[in-house]
Amino acid sequence: MTALGQTGYSADVASDYILRPADVISITVFREEDLSLDSMPLSADGKVSLPLVGAVDAAGLTAHQLEQRVEQLLGARFLRDPNVSVNVLKYGSHMVTVEGAVTRAGLFEFQPGTRLSGAIALAAGTSRVADANNLAVFRRTPEGLMVAKFDYAAVQSGTMLDPVLQPGDRIVVGTDGLSQLWQDALRALPVFAIFTNMNI
Repeated sequence: MTALGQTGYSADVASDYILRPADVISITVFREEDLSLDSMPLSADGKVSLPLVGAVDAAGLTAHQLEQRVEQLLGARFLRDPNVSVNVLKYGSHMVTVEGAVTRAGLFEFQPGTRLSGAIALAAGTSRVADANNLAVFRRTPEGLMVAKFDYAAVQSGTMLDPVLQPGDRIVVGTDGLSQLWQDALRALPVFAIFTNMNI
């Protein structure tokens, strides 16, 4: 995938999910109901506020790493051998925009590991007049705005990569809703399914 410029569209799902701001988690401290939280969203700066220990950095950690961190904080001053369990209740950071020739355009929450075809399903499928041969995925990265175009019929038939979504992706089915500049830029892309930096 790296050679094709598709690293960001890897079909492999990370074995350990990394927590992000807006995700909602539960924290259970065994036999300590007053210290447990049924539901707590990570703040915009990636923290969770816990009884006794206060604000804890959670973004960038796996659930298991956060368990260990909370156990360390509680064990240092408050409890003997605390047993902590962290579960992700809602992937609030995972939102995708689907627009263009789809039945129900909008902003949708998705589960980690969801693919492009899953996003189209969230939008209730393509419309009858959709130009499914021209589907674009836009993604913001530290290197700038990246885009890849797809032939959705080929994705459905299994002859083209069905990429894994990333938080903040924007999917546009057909190019009619895009400016002429973007339409020209997408037509200029040499091949399908290649992750390309767009300096527009």
